[in-house]
Amino acid sequence: MSSTSLLGLGFSLLLLTHNVASVDYGAALTNSLLYFEAQRSGKLPPNQRVQWRGDSGLSDGKDAGVDLVGGYYDAGDNVKFGFPMAFTVTMLAWSAVDFREQLMARGELSNALDAIKWGTDYFIKAHPQANVLYGEVGDGDSDHDCWQRPEDMTTPRTSYKIDGQHPGADLAGETAAAFAAAAIAFKIRNPTYSSQLIAHAKQLFDFASKNRGTYQSSIPVAGKFYSSSGIEDELLWAAAWLDRATGEPAYTDYLNQSQNSGGTRSEFSWDDKYVGAQILLAKKILEGNFSDGGKLSEYKNSAEQFICNCIQKGSNNVQATSAGLLWWQGFNNLQYVTTAAFVTTTYADTLTATKKTLQCPGGSVKPEDLITFVKSQVDYILGSNPLGTSYMVGFGSKYPQQVHHRGSSIVSMKEDKTPVTCKGGFESWFNKDAPNPNVLRGAIVGGPDQSDHYNDARGNFMQAEAATANSAPLVGVLARLA
Repeated sequence: MSSTSLLGLGFSLLLLTHNVASVDYGAALTNSLLYFEAQRSGKLPPNQRVQWRGDSGLSDGKDAGVDLVGGYYDAGDNVKFGFPMAFTVTMLAWSAVDFREQLMARGELSNALDAIKWGTDYFIKAHPQANVLYGEVGDGDSDHDCWQRPEDMTTPRTSYKIDGQHPGADLAGETAAAFAAAAIAFKIRNPTYSSQLIAHAKQLFDFASKNRGTYQSSIPVAGKFYSSSGIEDELLWAAAWLDRATGEPAYTDYLNQSQNSGGTRSEFSWDDKYVGAQILLAKKILEGNFSDGGKLSEYKNSAEQFICNCIQKGSNNVQATSAGLLWWQGFNNLQYVTTAAFVTTTYADTLTATKKTLQCPGGSVKPEDLITFVKSQVDYILGSNPLGTSYMVGFGSKYPQQVHHRGSSIVSMKEDKTPVTCKGGFESWFNKDAPNPNVLRGAIVGGPDQSDHYNDARGNFMQAEAATANSAPLVGVLARLA
């Protein structure tokens, strides 16, 4: 099946007419990893490449008597939300695990591992005891009331945690998944660190398994911004990663005994991890590590149906814009596109390695056709769209200039140390109708609307705000395509 016939399954040929001669996936990969350096909190290292950033959040955790310096700001604000940060790190690690050779060939493996370690080093600090995990530093409401650089922010840096009396199985489970996935990524280069990560992953999985409840019940301030819809997906996701990292039967047993394999999902995101767990198990079945039958086959069937729905050969296909971009919702749609592209890519490679094809309700699909589909989505993001706009900042000749991002939109401290006040930042910078003074290179913004339109305005946070969870899955995809 050619790319034309694939697009004809429900995608407009407009995607082809707006195609560029060639896309430099290698340059896009380099940019995507630079973005994580722009999101760093804490004391920046000597090899920091994004020079307009400076040290920030150096007293984080002081209110709780714990060192919580480090980690990542989630998006365009200065809050450290542990739940999406952990998903970001898990996806970065999955990229490094499944596309290690490609990252190494492009000279980006060290940068990818650095991006992962910036997160896991923070999570080690945030997990000072077996049943204690700090899940947020800063407060979304007070932070959003101000427009300041992270380097001189004056907003409260309150620390919030879960523990035995205040559970959060989803937060603990996702962080366990991040530790376990990262442990695999570091197994060759730093086995001692890898063992340390496994120990934290096991403790957190045990904590999550025995202390049920959503984390926003214990950290209510997080619920307004990153509310979790449940805990079962994170527990399965963590068990699947621990199974892959350790091979210990306890985790396989957990997956076999689960009462809910998730069914066919409509998305894969920082909130809904079922697809991720399903894909991990489906790959093991294809590779012959698990038998294709019983409970585990449910995961595989659901994973494949999700991919079928994405490529428009399923029984409940994902919507698409008129120019062929997969469409879920108006608020940060591209986060769902990048995760769908990732799972489709890694599954296609496993199908190739095992000499299998994907059986969809709409017919049989070869692995190379899955990669053709992934390219159509990535090419759209990188500029092959009706507007000719790259939705990766700093890539191509035309890209968003007014990204909704505090640090990017305010002059660097290295150029002007004059303090930016809480409200003064809105007057001087947020409301300024001019390009951001600092290019947030590699960031993936929320993206166009369902009509393929994009309003490049700083106040348009639904379209113009980037997030770490958008970019992390794309790292592996770009490495594969480069």
